[in-house]
Amino acid sequence: MLYAGEYDSHMVVKFIPGRGMYANAYVARGTLLIDAGVTPMEIEAHRNTITHIVLTHCHYDHIAYLQALQKITGAKICIHEADAKGLTNDNLSLSMHFGAHSPGIIPDIILKEGEFIEGYEIIHTPGHTPGSICLYDADSGDLISGDTVFSDGAFGRYDFPGGSKITLTKSLEKLAALKVTALYPGHGIPAREMGDRHIRAALTLIQSGYG
Repeated sequence: MLYAGEYDSHMVVKFIPGRGMYANAYVARGTLLIDAGVTPMEIEAHRNTITHIVLTHCHYDHIAYLQALQKITGAKICIHEADAKGLTNDNLSLSMHFGAHSPGIIPDIILKEGEFIEGYEIIHTPGHTPGSICLYDADSGDLISGDTVFSDGAFGRYDFPGGSKITLTKSLEKLAALKVTALYPGHGIPAREMGDRHIRAALTLIQSGYG
């Protein structure tokens, strides 16, 4: 397991655990901040190196501090085209569940399947939300998975607006075909090794009719 503030064996991914209901964040290769559910204080050491904030999807627990993080880093905001509206739409972001509003930000970069950012491939994995993505490094086997799949063999909910069990199953099938070593989920503790086993377990679970 990877603990708070530690880097993985490749020294490229720093784990910043989410607090309470808020999502984990990761600093990848020093320049990418993955998700924005952590406070500016928690990424202070990287404020001068982060160039892009990549959002795995638009739910509020992943975007809560987006305005503040963008302000201190000057980073460009990146999200998949199918979830971009969630940055300005309270219903799509589920922000009202947190007694808050969406950040009201228009993204700088619209991400698409198959594109690369700092060596990570963007993999479109809808099902939890229409625009959910994972970031994959084929060389290291690192997968930053958002809420598509977790390191305990579970998967994200599909009963929110835009969610779909059928679509999520297809996304898990796509991920199960990859060679994944380290798995960095949106919630819970990352797994340093055998990440593909966690993905296959999630796929088996959803195919069994669970949920």
